[in-house]
Amino acid sequence: MTNIHGIIGYTITPFGANGEGVDLPALGRSIDRLIASGVHAIAPLGSTGEGAYLSDAEWDQVAEFSIKHVAKRVPTVVSVSDLTTAKAVRRARFAEAHGADVVMVLPASYWKLTEAEILAHYRAIGDSIGVPIMLYNNPATSGTDMSVELILRIVNGVENVTMVKESTGDIQRMHKLQLLGEGRVPFYNGCNPLALEAFAAGAKGWCTAAPNLIPQLNLDLYEATLAGDLGKARELFYRQLPLLDFILKGGLPATIKAGLRDTGLEVGDPRLPVFPLSEAGHTQLQALLNTLR
Repeated sequence: MTNIHGIIGYTITPFGANGEGVDLPALGRSIDRLIASGVHAIAPLGSTGEGAYLSDAEWDQVAEFSIKHVAKRVPTVVSVSDLTTAKAVRRARFAEAHGADVVMVLPASYWKLTEAEILAHYRAIGDSIGVPIMLYNNPATSGTDMSVELILRIVNGVENVTMVKESTGDIQRMHKLQLLGEGRVPFYNGCNPLALEAFAAGAKGWCTAAPNLIPQLNLDLYEATLAGDLGKARELFYRQLPLLDFILKGGLPATIKAGLRDTGLEVGDPRLPVFPLSEAGHTQLQALLNTLR
């Protein structure tokens, strides 16, 4: 059983000029930098990685390259969400075939899905692969909000759905997962401003793009909560909270790519229709980063 815990670092997908093509050497450098900083796992192709904005060929290219480049130094959690069950199954199989340790599934939809449809979607993906699945609840991006009761029905009904990433920003969901799941369902925080409370509620890890810019602060917060030092954890959390808020509100691809550029790693701009960070935003980001260095 893959032990996913701690700080799970989300990678960007670097593009060439005008958003054309994927810059794999830059992706490799960003992955090396994250692993060197001490993150406990790498998660390509999530919201930060603009997975929804890639062609199938590009998605395959980024998934294959990322898994190969991580080379089992830490576990990889590959986001395989897609609008149709067939495409999500294809991506999940592709990720597994290339060595992903875990796949993460967000039920993305155009039509509002019923609970039966969501369960069937997870079951079809679960039946098609052997690696663990991290169920991902993020209504802000998917338009689908899964209740804790539904999440636990899926966990109980699909053998390899073994962990949950919760990104609603509602701490009560985590308490409820802990209580109704009787402490048996590992859950992970996907909402940056909730990092402190999530660890206090028993989250096994924090899925975040922040380690691209402030890995040490993220890791120190995790270590302080593991050690049960609430005072230190609180102090560390408040130090990083202004930046965590900023990268979320400014849009993860835009803010993380701008921040990486500032640290000497050129990864291109987000892909349109997403704009790069504005000049004012850039100035604000630099000021926030300077206070943390």
